[in-house]
Amino acid sequence: MPRHPNRLRIPAALLAAAVGLALPAAARAEGKPLPPPASDVMPPVELTVEMRDGHPVCQPAELRLPADTNVALNVVSRADQPVTITMPGQFENGRVLHADGDLVHVASEKGYTVKREGRGQLRLRTVAAGEKTFACTGANSRSNPFEGKVILTPPSG
Repeated sequence: MPRHPNRLRIPAALLAAAVGLALPAAARAEGKPLPPPASDVMPPVELTVEMRDGHPVCQPAELRLPADTNVALNVVSRADQPVTITMPGQFENGRVLHADGDLVHVASEKGYTVKREGRGQLRLRTVAAGEKTFACTGANSRSNPFEGKVILTPPSG
C-alpha cells in the first residue's frame, strides 16, 4: 500500500482546474479577429438619451460615424428609466472593444442598456459603410422605441 495516495490526486485536480479555466477563455476567442481599422483615428462621439412624453429620444437622431473604424461612443442618459440602444450588427461578432460605466450588454436584444440617468463609454469597431437604423427603447415604454439613423461613411484619414 503506498504511503501517500493523495500525491497523484493533487496534480490531477490542479490540471482539471487549469483546463476548466482555459476552456471558457478559448470559447470567447472563437470569433474571427477583426482586420486592422481603416483609420488610426478614434473619434469620440456623444449620444444623449432624454425623455419626451414618457418615451426615450436619442440625440443626435442622425448619427454619423466613420466606417470600419474604432470609435469611442460616449452615452449620456438623462432618462428616468433604463434605455437599451440597438444597432443592427454593431454590438455583435467582437465589434465592441470595451464597455465601461453604466452600460450593460443585453445579448438577447443585441444591444447595450444604459442605466437610469447613467453614463458610459463604448469603444467599438464600426461596421462597413452604409446606412442603418438604430433604436433607443425604454424599459417602461417598449411599445414606442425611438428610431434614428446611423450613416457610416468611409473614413477620411
